[in-house]
Amino acid sequence: MRADIHPAYKTLKATCSCGNSFETRSALGKDTIHLDVCSACHPFYTGQQKVVDTGGRIDKFKQRFGMSRTVKR
Repeated sequence: MRADIHPAYKTLKATCSCGNSFETRSALGKDTIHLDVCSACHPFYTGQQKVVDTGGRIDKFKQRFGMSRTVKR
């Protein structure tokens, strides 16, 4: 095997937008990394489902397509 072809694998500090921070290892080459979600705030791990309704998208969808039970033939 050739020597010195692999990047340095070092520890870095990962900080989530929820405020959780932890240390991990990576070959990224940075000392810190910022995450959007982590295991402390991800719905899969927490068991809580979040519905993010930005700008009333769900209401716009319901108004546009309606939630009626009529069947068109």
